[in-house]
Amino acid sequence: MSFGEVVLPVTSSAEPELHEDQERLYRDVLRILEENGVPYAVSGAFALQEHTGVRRPAKDLDIFLTANSAAVALDHLRARGFRCEVCDPVWLAKAHRDDFFVDFITGMSNAAITVTDSWITRAPPAVIVGVETRILAAEELLASKMFVTRRERFDGADIAHIVYATGGKLDWTRIFELAGAHWEMLLWSLILYRYIYPAHSHYVPLLVWTQLVNRLMLRLLNPDPTARFRGSLVDENMFAIDVKEWGLDDLLSEYRACRARKIDWPADKDEASEGAA
Repeated sequence: MSFGEVVLPVTSSAEPELHEDQERLYRDVLRILEENGVPYAVSGAFALQEHTGVRRPAKDLDIFLTANSAAVALDHLRARGFRCEVCDPVWLAKAHRDDFFVDFITGMSNAAITVTDSWITRAPPAVIVGVETRILAAEELLASKMFVTRRERFDGADIAHIVYATGGKLDWTRIFELAGAHWEMLLWSLILYRYIYPAHSHYVPLLVWTQLVNRLMLRLLNPDPTARFRGSLVDENMFAIDVKEWGLDDLLSEYRACRARKIDWPADKDEASEGAA
């Protein structure tokens, strides 16, 4: 299915075809990271496939790692001839070769969720494009999708597939920990899951439903007139009018400004200036 000129991905169990150069790029990047001991975990379409069996075309390879590890990875890849760039120091860098690229992701673009060492240590082994590597655990994969809620991209189906395919056999304590203050985004995702799979709502333990609904009821019974507007954390474009014209809080800018660890690369700022010239 397409909308205008944009071809939308369609899920299936069929193995998506990768261009030969694309697959070689992914394999080379993973091997370089492995050879140099860079801590990371594969996410995106490849991790979703491993956890759920759901396959869709992979336009890139998503590598999750900490900001410090991202800088190290970019150093190694640039030394091997890749064209590297930091697209957004809060969360995203890329390594290019020819027409294909790999994304290095250190958290969510709104800075509400950040990749920590625990994300990597919890990553189970997997074989991706023939390389022995690791993928994000299902809990981290789920958390990484809670804020992918934009008009142009929505990962609610991925979260529903993770819960359904795992039969809910997830570390829910860990998921609560990852959601943190954003537990309502988790509740929203799970309510959508229940709507999609009403006969399998028990895959989400009753205790999880109870804790989340009780939290919600407590907030509803005790409204906070000083609670801040959070729309920009969900979609800064769709809620731009709230911030720019109606004077509501811009939590997105605050979160991003407070992000403690950002991708700092290259370390040689003079070299960075020369590369941008």
